[in-house]
Amino acid sequence: MAHFTYTATKSTGEPYSGSAEAADRFELYQAIRREGGHLISVKEEVENKWLTLDYWNLLVARVGEYDKILLARNLGAMLAAGLSLTRALAVIERQSKNAKLKYVVSQIAEEVRRGDNFNTALSKFPGVFSPIFIAMVRAGEEGGDLTGSLATVADQMERIHDLKKKIRGAMIYPSIVLIAMIGISFLMMTEVVPTLAQTFEEMNAKLPTSTQIVVGISNALQHYTLYVLIGAIAFGAGIYGILRTRQGRRGYEWILLHMPIINTLVREVNAARTARTLASLLSAGVDVITALSISSEIVQNSYFRDVIDDATKAVRAGEPLSTTFARNEDLYPAFVGEMMMVGEETGATADMLKRLALYYEMEVDRKTKDMSTIIEPFLTLLIGGGVGFFAVSMITPIYQMTEKIG
Repeated sequence: MAHFTYTATKSTGEPYSGSAEAADRFELYQAIRREGGHLISVKEEVENKWLTLDYWNLLVARVGEYDKILLARNLGAMLAAGLSLTRALAVIERQSKNAKLKYVVSQIAEEVRRGDNFNTALSKFPGVFSPIFIAMVRAGEEGGDLTGSLATVADQMERIHDLKKKIRGAMIYPSIVLIAMIGISFLMMTEVVPTLAQTFEEMNAKLPTSTQIVVGISNALQHYTLYVLIGAIAFGAGIYGILRTRQGRRGYEWILLHMPIINTLVREVNAARTARTLASLLSAGVDVITALSISSEIVQNSYFRDVIDDATKAVRAGEPLSTTFARNEDLYPAFVGEMMMVGEETGATADMLKRLALYYEMEVDRKTKDMSTIIEPFLTLLIGGGVGFFAVSMITPIYQMTEKIG
């Protein structure tokens, strides 16, 4: 049994506080409801909570993207079925297996019971709920269609989640090949090369430059393994640190935008994400300025974010939304500006943006499926070049020694 302190109201509306023992907070809810009361807030009292598994589980747990998609879908379904918001949140809290989500939902439910709007309660957890999630809920509450807004934001999040999965999936094959190549190279340098190097030394063979390079790398890996490892970790940490800076991140994004094959995929991914976010927000009744501001936060590439920020300024100045996107065809494909222009002329901007998002999502899907086929020749050349360099470096001295013996 757990010990709880709580605040509730009597059937007459008079507030009161108390403490009780119950198996969980849901049993406490039911006990107070049977008495004719209404629970406002509840807190579990735990002695030495840092010694409990639940405390550490809550500390390390994270709310994944898919958890939030399920939250929006299930909450919308229960509201559509006629459940009150507080009761729907209580059901989600009870069913959730994620400790962090369970805690967050319980806190949101308490805020709602105290009289806060749902979107206000969500905004107190910015690390869990994105600006678009909060904005969509606010639009749904203000427009009287919270169920529809939750369904829309769930669709939007699921589309973006699927997009990320497809991109990650396309990178699995080349990543595995590169890791295997590094592993095999390490074994060759530490097991095969030392034996050959000893033979060359005993025969007083004159080593070509390429062979000296290979033997030098092998000696470094054998005799200075710890330093090499520390150097590799330091190099990786340095690259990570540079990418965390604004200039470093922007430089990395510039490389992606100018890399063959990858650059088209980057443009289409950002076009799909921008269109999907704007479509979701505009269809929910969010004004264009707010929708652009939120889209700027959702888009991760700073070059595309700059375009959206310029579009925000242009719309404030009275220009059409499509104008800025049409001026930046080097980043957003020309089709984006054209479709926005058609949407503005026909009064169906949100609908055109949905079609635009669907088109580019399908394009990204097709290209990520073909990614392995496209990358395979480059990986073959890379592996072939590495194997060829190693083979020539090791065989040349052997051939020279054979000639001398002959």
